Amino acid sequence: MLTSAKVNDSSLPLRRDVKLLGQILGEILVSHGEPELFNKVEKIRLMCKSLRNEFDKQTYSELKDEIAQMSAPIRMQIIRAFSMYFHLINAAEQNHRIRRRRQYQLEKETMVQPGSMDSAVLSLKENQVSEEIIQNVLNTLSLELVITAHPTEATKRSILEIQKRIAEILKNMDNPILTKNERTNLEESLFNEVTILWQTDELRHHKPSVLDEVRNGLYYFDQTLFDVLPDIHQEVKDSLDNHYPDFHWKVPNFLRFGSWIGGDRDGNPNVTSEITWETLHKQRRLVLKKYKAVLVDLMKRYSHSTTRALISDEILNSLKEDEEKYLTEDKRWPIEAEAYRRKFAIIIERLKNVGKSELGYASSEELLEDLYMIKRSLTKHHPAAHEMKLLQKLIRQVELFGFHLATLDIRNHSGEHEAAISEILAKVRLAENYASLLEEEKVAILQNILQDPRPLLLPNEDYSPETQEMIKVFQMIKKAHKEFGRRSIMVYLVSMTKSPSDLLEVLVLAKEAGVNNYHADGTVESHLNVAPLLETIDDLNAGPAIMETLFQMPVYRQHLKNMGDQQEIMLGYSDGSKDGGTLTANWKLYKAQIEIHNMALNYQIGLKFFHGRGGSLGRGGGTLNSSILSQPAETLGEGVKITEQGEVLSSRYLLEDIAYRSLEQAASTLLKAATHVSTDSEQGHLRDVTWEEAMEEISAISLKKYQSLVFEDPDFLTYFHEATPLRELGDLNIGSRPMSRKNRGRFEDLRAIPWVFAWTQSRQLLPAWYAAGTGLESYASASEDHLKLLQEMYAEWPFFRSTINNLQMALMKADITTAKEYTSLVQDQEVAKRIFDNIVDEFKRTKEVLLKITGDDDLLDHTPNIQESVYRRNPYVDPLNFMQVELIRQLRKQEEPADDLLMEVLLTISGIAAGLRNTG
Repeated sequence: MLTSAKVNDSSLPLRRDVKLLGQILGEILVSHGEPELFNKVEKIRLMCKSLRNEFDKQTYSELKDEIAQMSAPIRMQIIRAFSMYFHLINAAEQNHRIRRRRQYQLEKETMVQPGSMDSAVLSLKENQVSEEIIQNVLNTLSLELVITAHPTEATKRSILEIQKRIAEILKNMDNPILTKNERTNLEESLFNEVTILWQTDELRHHKPSVLDEVRNGLYYFDQTLFDVLPDIHQEVKDSLDNHYPDFHWKVPNFLRFGSWIGGDRDGNPNVTSEITWETLHKQRRLVLKKYKAVLVDLMKRYSHSTTRALISDEILNSLKEDEEKYLTEDKRWPIEAEAYRRKFAIIIERLKNVGKSELGYASSEELLEDLYMIKRSLTKHHPAAHEMKLLQKLIRQVELFGFHLATLDIRNHSGEHEAAISEILAKVRLAENYASLLEEEKVAILQNILQDPRPLLLPNEDYSPETQEMIKVFQMIKKAHKEFGRRSIMVYLVSMTKSPSDLLEVLVLAKEAGVNNYHADGTVESHLNVAPLLETIDDLNAGPAIMETLFQMPVYRQHLKNMGDQQEIMLGYSDGSKDGGTLTANWKLYKAQIEIHNMALNYQIGLKFFHGRGGSLGRGGGTLNSSILSQPAETLGEGVKITEQGEVLSSRYLLEDIAYRSLEQAASTLLKAATHVSTDSEQGHLRDVTWEEAMEEISAISLKKYQSLVFEDPDFLTYFHEATPLRELGDLNIGSRPMSRKNRGRFEDLRAIPWVFAWTQSRQLLPAWYAAGTGLESYASASEDHLKLLQEMYAEWPFFRSTINNLQMALMKADITTAKEYTSLVQDQEVAKRIFDNIVDEFKRTKEVLLKITGDDDLLDHTPNIQESVYRRNPYVDPLNFMQVELIRQLRKQEEPADDLLMEVLLTISGIAAGLRNTG
């Protein structure tokens, strides 16, 4: 029975599935470990559940003794049993999301699913938004999701694929007309899949290479995104046609996916120019394979004969020329009257030769010309009211994916560019020590270089390996534009942008490689966007001034003019939160967008904000639609770009139905929000000035509280290292990138991912909530009117509501009782008690003020399904935490850590990550 969770009738089928999977797992434990294993697992589970219901010292002592006295072999199997349970729950919950979506679809006549495209268009219709306004919004709408290789997916691909098969079996078992034999076969298949799961290694034996990560990313394009993206666009058109039938709708390609995998060089020496080049080739090979499969299917279907259908002269004339030019006799379609099949034979052959010979298409635009030719011909003989949607879908796919599949962003740290420029300038004696110059001096030199068409690079000069690699990256970009098209690489991101020179340095390197061309007559051709990444609190504060300085430079404005007067700006959610706490970071991010947006309007420059969100709450995580709604509304019409990282990829895009639902929610939210803004020229409804003033005050108090612990307490870093499994995380082979930028052990060099991952494992989740309570409570307690204002902000301001709801989620996943176990790992127990008491006090304060603001009785009352999921998982996560603490204690006592002991620790890390559905 679930403790504290409210009864939720809609979850009954889910609980039925969880019970069935639990029974199968229990049977497997008995089969593989004798009854002793099953009995031990049940004993520990019931003790943890009992402690959840009511803490009892005797039960607690018995549990600790039970864990301490376990033999290593059975302990490892118990860890695996609890971890397997979470993999099974995850599969069941994913299937339940599909089940709920299908239920809405079955009841579509009487009930529209919230967050669906139909609900969005219906809302516009009810609010009497005109067709012209909606079409204008569609014309500028842009949502780009960028997959990254940030190492936050602790679950192996083979485990994910088993989860996928289990979810598919559960889905099939919901079929109400299954025969007895069919149900028996499905139950047998389910048992076999759970058995395979139990007998599969959970952990990777080696760190993945960059190309392994590329293959993992391509998996989602292959399995779901290639089909789901065009389907979303079709859904938009169908919904608009349904509710506004008298308008001729044109739905542009507003939803796209990009990638960082193979292009993100920041802190990862394994991403070389050669690796990026191979990534582009892998992407092209996959998309060509996908096109060929669709074309073969179309070839089977399009058996139209010239004796039965009026096929266009355009098609017939092209066949004579193209068969002669592209096909040998043995490759031509043998039946002359089947004109479309003859045309598809030509198209398939030309696709096979892309990138290999002149017979292949030079660009995806050439392929589109042939497909549109077929479409035009079909209109001559196929009923207009019944569109051939498979062909239209392929056309949309080619428009979306081209021959490059996904636009690859390149990213590197500003310090790397500065080092390369310093060496290059020293060689030509323009600056003896560029890096030591004042910012004004750097900008002056860089502007002069950008106005001079003469090259800086010396052909026979020996540059350092680092500078040579930097030059090769930009030369590779130029080569990629020629080989794969300019959409293959469009943006170069500059991490840790702190000044205008950080962007100008990249423009100089692009100029030297010929990516951007500067001619003697003063004209400029720019083919690469340069985007700052504003990450720390200081950088966010400085962001508007940095960008305005650049916008005032003629040389930079000339570059932007070539980019259509569009500037992309990336906002980092990780380092800001790490430096200033989640509440302050979120407010600074929001405020920076408003200030940069308003400033750019004065220069008539359009902006696209790129939100570098992580999957975890401490790094800006949350649903796609809540991420969109939490942005300043006036920025949504200019284009939104969001990273999709780590475990987010598997949770959102492993299954086609869930991928569709996630993207549908995001697209419908963006359409509604952007249309809402466009219909209100005053925009006074977006925010109240008093709300902003309140957030400014709350943020300042929160920042002070956060920094008093993280930066001013001399023992805090020691506590963090000892009271979390930080040092053990480095042995979990989940990413090709190092845990820190430099191996100096300093806080500022630690990456945000292990920072968040370690706190999540210890159930403290400090980065996701700490200091927010002090800021909110201090403001709320100042007067009764202040509390009422916060309640008003929660009800009416999407940004504030999203912030408060994410804090609720963080507190739900955190567990102070379990977290206390980790304090026993701290050598100085006085330090442990002092800091942990601080954390507990802030936890209680935060929970109390959140419930006052929301008016709820318990956290997450507004989302009972999520609330129930957390309650369901907690008694099964607790044993893994208890065992993790004991194992880490033993491991850290050893001078040479034993491999089997380390393996057990890593298994607990993987299991807790699966249980909480969060890593870093």
